[in-house]
Amino acid sequence: MLFEVWAPNARELVELVLEGARHPMERDPERAGWWTVTAGGAPEEVPDGARYGFSLDGGPVLPDPRSRRQPDGPDGLSAVVDHTAYAWRAGAPGRGLRGAVLYELHVGTYTPEGTLDAAAGRLDHLVRLGVTHVELMPLCPFPGRHGWGYEGVSLWAVHEPYGGPAALKRFVDRAHELGLGVVLDVVHNHLGPSGNHLPAFGPYFTDTHHTPWGAAVNLDAPGSDEVRAYLLGSALAWLRDYRIDGLRLDAVHALADTRALTFLEELSAAVDELGQHQGRELFLIAESDLCDPRTTTPRAETGLGLHAQWNDDFHHALHTALTGESQGYYEDFARAPLAALAKTLGEVFFHNGTYSSFRGRTHGRPVDVDRTPAHRFLGYAQTHDQVGNRAQGDRLSASLSPSLLACAAALVLTGPFTPMLFMGEEWGAGTPWQFFTDHTDPELADAVRRGRRREFAAHGWREEDVPDPQDPATRDRSCLDWAETGREPHARLLDWYRRLIALRASQPDLTDPDLAAVHVSYDEEARWIAYRRGDVRVAVNLSDRPARVPLGPDGVRVLAAWEPVEPPGPGGGELLVPAESCVVLAAS
Repeated sequence: MLFEVWAPNARELVELVLEGARHPMERDPERAGWWTVTAGGAPEEVPDGARYGFSLDGGPVLPDPRSRRQPDGPDGLSAVVDHTAYAWRAGAPGRGLRGAVLYELHVGTYTPEGTLDAAAGRLDHLVRLGVTHVELMPLCPFPGRHGWGYEGVSLWAVHEPYGGPAALKRFVDRAHELGLGVVLDVVHNHLGPSGNHLPAFGPYFTDTHHTPWGAAVNLDAPGSDEVRAYLLGSALAWLRDYRIDGLRLDAVHALADTRALTFLEELSAAVDELGQHQGRELFLIAESDLCDPRTTTPRAETGLGLHAQWNDDFHHALHTALTGESQGYYEDFARAPLAALAKTLGEVFFHNGTYSSFRGRTHGRPVDVDRTPAHRFLGYAQTHDQVGNRAQGDRLSASLSPSLLACAAALVLTGPFTPMLFMGEEWGAGTPWQFFTDHTDPELADAVRRGRRREFAAHGWREEDVPDPQDPATRDRSCLDWAETGREPHARLLDWYRRLIALRASQPDLTDPDLAAVHVSYDEEARWIAYRRGDVRVAVNLSDRPARVPLGPDGVRVLAAWEPVEPPGPGGGELLVPAESCVVLAAS
C-alpha cells in the first residue's frame, strides 16, 4: 500500500511507522517536499483500522496530516480507512438550495447520547417538520469528548466520540433514504491549537498575516500551493467519500489571501467540477461578515462563485425588533429596528455602504436585487453563534413569549431568503445552548475558562454568572429536552413551524428568487411590518396591542394565522392583527 506525506520541514529522514514497524520513506523526485513508501503489501492486505504515523528526522511519531481516522484523538496514531468497504443503501439526492429549508444541528447536544447514530435516530422528526437539509456543525477531531467543533484538527477525519467515519456514512445514508440533504460545517481559517501537529511537517501557517487565533493558515506565502491543495482535498473528500451535499465554510472573511486567484474561487470551481462529474448539485455556503455580494457572484462575473452566504444583517435586524437589545453590533439596527428589518427584506444587507458604529467606518456593498436570486442568502432568527456566544447561551425562548417566537418563525419562513433553523428552535426549546469545551490540557482549559469570563466581565457580567466551559454540566444543560415537544406551549409552536414550512413548499411565490418583487411596508411606532411576495401577503404585529395593517384594494384569504383574524371584504382595506401575532394571506 502506498503511503505518502508532504513534509518539506524534514531535513534527512521521514519514516512511516505502521503497526509498530518502521519503514524509511524516499523523497518524491517529481513533487517537492513529498515523501513516499510502499508498505504492508497490497492495499487489501493493510486492514481497515491499521494504526500508523510518521516520524521526522528521528522525532516522535505524529499523526498523518491527511488522516482519515484518529481513533485515540488528535494526538494519537492515525488509522487506515477503506472507504470502499461501506455498502451505501441510498443514492445522494443532489438537492440544491432553491426551495430549501436548512436545520443546523450539533451532534453532541442534539441527543443526550451525543453521537451520529443517536442523531440519525431522530431524523424522522426533521422529516415531519418539513426541512430539506440538515446542517451538521464541525465533525473534525478535537480534544476530549464534548465541544463545539471549531477547534478541530485532522481535516479529513471524523471525531471519534461521535462514532468516527463509519457513523457519518450511516448518518448520511439514513438522511438520504429519508429525502434529506446533508450539509457539513468546515473550518479552514484556523486549526487547533491542541493536537495541531501540522507545523512540524511544513509551512501550513504563516506570520505574514495574523488572525484572532494567531498565525494565519498559509494561503499566499511560500509553500501555499500545497496548503491550498490540502484544504481543497479535504473539502472534496467530504463530498465524495461521505456523499455530503454541501459545505458551510466558517468565517471566510478570516481567510487571509492576497493571491490573484483566491482559494475560495479555486474551491468553488473544484466543487462545481465534482458535481458535474457526479451528476448532482453540490454547493458551498459562506459565513461572511463582509456584506459583500461578490462572495456569491458567479466566477464568470468576477465573483468568488460560492453558492450562498449567511445573512447576519437580517438576523440582527430581526433580533433587535424582537428584543430591543442595542449592545455591540446591534446598535445601528436598534435605532429603527422595523426600518432595518424592512431594508434587509428588500435589499438583503443593512450595511450596504452605510456607516457602521460597531466598526467605526462604512461597511458593505449593495446587492443587485434585479439580478441576484434570493436563495443565495440564508435568513435565520437563531444560530449556534447568536445563541452560544451569549454569556449564558440563552435562546430567544428565554425572554420572548411563544407568540413573538411565532412571529419570528413567520418572518424567517415566509421571507425571501433560504430559511435556516437552529435545533430546538421549532418548539421554543427551554434548554440553553452554552459554550462548552473538554480540553485535556489543563493550562489551555484554564486559559479558555478565564478568557471567557474576562470577555463578559467587560460587559458587566459577574464571573459566577458565566458558565464554566469545562464543567460537564454546561454541555449537559445544552442538550435538547425532547419531552418538551409534547407539552404546551412547545407543541403549538412546533405545529406552527410545520404549517409554515408546508406553506412555503406549497406556495410558489414563497420560493420566488426575485428579490425585486419583494414589497415591504412597516410602522415603526405601531411595531408592525408587512410584505408582499406575488399573491402572498404577510403581516406581523410585534406590538402588545392590536394593529391595523393596510393590505391594499385586493381581497385576501387566510392561509395561516397564529391567532384568529377576520380578513377584510372583497374590496380590501385594513387587517386587524392581534397583539404579538402574524398572518399569511393570499389574494382571493
